[in-house]
Parts: sequence; C-alpha cells; structure tokens
Amino acid sequence: MQRLFSTFPEGWPGTGLLFLRAVAAIPPLQHAITGLLAQPLPALINLQLLAAGAATLLLVGLWTPVAGVLLAVAELCLTFSHPIDPWRHILLGALGVALAMLGPGAWSVDARLFGRKRIQIPQR
Repeated sequence: MQRLFSTFPEGWPGTGLLFLRAVAAIPPLQHAITGLLAQPLPALINLQLLAAGAATLLLVGLWTPVAGVLLAVAELCLTFSHPIDPWRHILLGALGVALAMLGPGAWSVDARLFGRKRIQIPQR
C-alpha cells in the first residue's frame, strides 16, 4: 500500500490536504444524511451511500487513493442521473480524483499505517 503514496507531507502542504479532504467529504455525507431522512427514500440513495462511504474514508484519510476514485465514480454516476445540478457532482468528483493523486498527507490514518518508519539501531 505504501507505493500508492509518494510522500506524506507535513506543515502547510499537509494542512492543505487535510482541508481538501474535509471539503471533499462533508457535502456527500450531508447529502446522504438528507436522503436517508427524506420520505420516501430517493431512487439514488445507493449511489449517495456509496459516495458517503467513500467520503467517510477520505475524511479520516484511510485508503485515500481508493476512496478518492470511488468518490469520483459515484459522483460521475450522480452527475448523469441527477441533471438538475450536475456541477456540484462534477466538482466533488474532481476533488476525489485530485485526492487520489495527491495522497492523504501527514494527518491521516494512512500516514500512521503506511508512512515511513524510523528504525533505531541500538548501539553495542
């Protein structure tokens, strides 16, 4: 899994990736919660739940490349099946692809699981 990530940047770039993950994840989660609370359930609830699952993974930074691609595919499907406001779905899909290419950053579960480790060699 480590080969999917080039680096896990810290500092300002890592903070930017954290904000990018949050901006990409919150709207699909809100949309899925709204869809679940609606009566009757919308016809696209399965796609919304797929997007929300991928958004949850992106929010915590777990399996970021896979979650970004899943979010992009779900949003692409929602774009073609929801012709009223396609630009929102296009934007979220583009953010998913960007996160899949950039990686999660230092403040993520991926960095803790798959990041570089420092090995201390004991002195004799």
